Amino acid sequence: MSQMGMSAMGMGGGSFIDAMIPFEGTELQKVRELDMQFGQMRAPLVYGGVAFSLTFGVLSLLFVVSGNKPAHRLPRKILIGQFAFQIIGAVAYVVAVGLYLHFVIYVNSTDMCHQRERLYARNGYTWMNCSVNGGDASVALFGIITAILYAVGAFLTGKTIQEVRNYFKERDRYKAEQREETRGVHERTVNSDLYV
Repeated sequence: MSQMGMSAMGMGGGSFIDAMIPFEGTELQKVRELDMQFGQMRAPLVYGGVAFSLTFGVLSLLFVVSGNKPAHRLPRKILIGQFAFQIIGAVAYVVAVGLYLHFVIYVNSTDMCHQRERLYARNGYTWMNCSVNGGDASVALFGIITAILYAVGAFLTGKTIQEVRNYFKERDRYKAEQREETRGVHERTVNSDLYV
């Protein structure tokens, strides 16, 4: 509500809140228009951000579900896919936060936003201003935290890939040693029979 203005509170609908709204006549109509334009300019940010976050969230859950076995039993493609996805996720969230803040600053720097700010300030509502507000900062902080989590996930997945590779090397070396010991024992029994 803080950035959508009085219109977001149900202004003009005959509610109790209407009794507290100081706008009347043409000023009320102007506030409604500016609030609607502001909301329309910010709508792509909101809906795009939700779609972006949901897409990455669902894909993350798919990787979690597909990786429910011990790491050495997972196909290598899944591990590499997880690693690549987490790197892409970290970079994409940093880029998305930058784009989000860029467009928020752009929308907040328009004449329409400054007109809204003046209309609200004239009636004592200084909370409606054209600076980046706490809600926008929260979105950016959420995005940065998510990028950090993806980066940590990529690091841990990289370590898991190395450990799985080392596990298979050790297992192959152990099997080779076992074959050598079995062959050595078999050759000794055959040779001991010859000399008797």
